[in-house]
Amino acid sequence: MSNVTEQQVESAIKGYVDAYLEQDLVEAKSVKNIAIDGDKVTVDILLGFPSDGYRAELTESLKQKVEAVDGVSSATINISHRIDAHSVQKGVTPIEGVKNIIAVASGKGGVGKSTTTVNLALALAAEGAKVGILDADIYGPSQPRMMGINKKPEQVGDKLEPLVNYGVQTMSIGYMIEEDTPMIWRGPMVTQALEQLLNDTHWQDLDYLVVDMPPGTGDTQLTLAQKVPVAGAVIVTTPQDIALIDAKKGLKMFEKVDVPVLGIVENMSIHICSSCGHEEHVFGTGGGDKMAEEFDVDMLGALPLDIHIREQSDSGKPSVVADPDGRIAQIYRQVARRMAAKLSKRAKEYGHKFPNIVIQNS
Repeated sequence: MSNVTEQQVESAIKGYVDAYLEQDLVEAKSVKNIAIDGDKVTVDILLGFPSDGYRAELTESLKQKVEAVDGVSSATINISHRIDAHSVQKGVTPIEGVKNIIAVASGKGGVGKSTTTVNLALALAAEGAKVGILDADIYGPSQPRMMGINKKPEQVGDKLEPLVNYGVQTMSIGYMIEEDTPMIWRGPMVTQALEQLLNDTHWQDLDYLVVDMPPGTGDTQLTLAQKVPVAGAVIVTTPQDIALIDAKKGLKMFEKVDVPVLGIVENMSIHICSSCGHEEHVFGTGGGDKMAEEFDVDMLGALPLDIHIREQSDSGKPSVVADPDGRIAQIYRQVARRMAAKLSKRAKEYGHKFPNIVIQNS
């Protein structure tokens, strides 16, 4: 008869450091139950980030660790995920129907922020999360084209219904205007329009709302960072020194308004010639890594300068859905897991679970 103990199984699980949480699952409080029936062991794992594309790998790794315990003949590993709401800036009210807002920002335009936003959102959805995109880039709304949506949203009551494609809910000022119509608006009008788009859209039970922020760090960006209940931000840059200078400004802006920066995504990190396969660092090398080290934030991932990323985004079928098993889609999914895992370790928001208490003088 086997004398396997829970402590032995726990110790075996401690021997596996999760690549996304960067700690073992016992320390991360992800082990919810260990059941021992003779020489058979069942372990229930609950992750705080979407993990559909990672589950098989994690299951196999934990199975090997547990079955290496003396006296264990077989191990069953059950992995699920639950995404909680996480805390936001003080004094900012959470949005109904949205657990977590993630702002994707850059210090300057032209670094692939919108492409990163749409592919990150699609990657989170592919991993099993309920996801929305808010296109906050009023002057250059590109999400309608990237998401392959060309119609106006319906209004039901006092709310706009989000337009859905590839399983992702979306809202953009681009749905209300012609694609070639310039937005000649001053700052306060832009801020007001964005607040309306955010608050007056009927978001439906989202785990994550990914916001494509306007490029730069001016008044509009700062007002948004102060008024929108952001759980975390992602900074997009290229390795080029000029882009990095501006990306650092974006990072510091979020720090000033107490929004945690979940990490950096480096676009155009390397160019691979589609004809001969020659690799070249067109915009320099290692810039994102240096910035991550300087500001003590995570380097979430690096994307190559690849013509397919541009072609697929322009065609309304971004890389994650155009070639879901391809190398680019896998990088985006790894970036999405790292980002969501980083957020899962932050303080949770419990305000929505408690009733409002009103004290009246009688």
